[in-house]
Amino acid sequence: MGIGGDDSRPPHRQFGEEGGRLSYGDYLRVAQLLDQQRPESEAPDELLFITIHQVYELWFKLLLHELESARDAMFAGELWRARHLFRRVHAVERVLIQQVEVLETMTPQDFLAFRSKLAPASGFQSVQFRELEFLSGLKDERYLGSFRHADEAELRRLRRRLDEPTLWDAYLAALARRGLPVSDDEVMDSLLTVARDRRSYDDLWQLAEDLLTHDESAALWRMRHVQMVERQIGTKSGTGGSTGAPYLRDRMRLHYFPLLWELRAWL
Repeated sequence: MGIGGDDSRPPHRQFGEEGGRLSYGDYLRVAQLLDQQRPESEAPDELLFITIHQVYELWFKLLLHELESARDAMFAGELWRARHLFRRVHAVERVLIQQVEVLETMTPQDFLAFRSKLAPASGFQSVQFRELEFLSGLKDERYLGSFRHADEAELRRLRRRLDEPTLWDAYLAALARRGLPVSDDEVMDSLLTVARDRRSYDDLWQLAEDLLTHDESAALWRMRHVQMVERQIGTKSGTGGSTGAPYLRDRMRLHYFPLLWELRAWL
């Protein structure tokens, strides 16, 4: 109604039920989402196990999106935007680490009640997790042979990650854009220049710290993961055929950006 009428709502405002075009459930596809948890047994804790791992995959999807955007921002010279995106990445990674605590509310006996149903499924087969490692710099073509159950679209994604630039490649491009040499023989000197002249290069230093936090967060998640595995199954082999905890412990020593860690010894 017009001026003087009973309708005090601002004109052209169509929020929520007023618009009637889209519901919360429809927008988030809640019905379809909640239909994806389908236990293979009657064990009560299998729903917890499935839910946690599906949530991990959703977070992995978001991390891939944000890290791709951060990489592209570095290549474009938009370091402020890359730093903004890394703050979001770090926040998500803290959640990933904290989620392990929820999984640890499951006792070994409760896990053993349905563990045999999982074989040969394994977290080792997470395509998105391997994409995150490839994008971050841990590229290893041998893993392609481990994804026997992956479909062709997933294998194409992994091959694309192997071929495309990493976060480190993007950071080197940011250094080069500022006139700093980035050849294998010179890059450490450039990193030292950035570290020792923060008046001129603080944005590059802070971005390097963002990369290091991403690396450290991944290491912390691996550590919590292996502790959780040892708490649940001890030294048993993994359902996917890996050695289980010993394999995970070997990977705890990996770094995405080894030169940023080595830099500390040169300062």
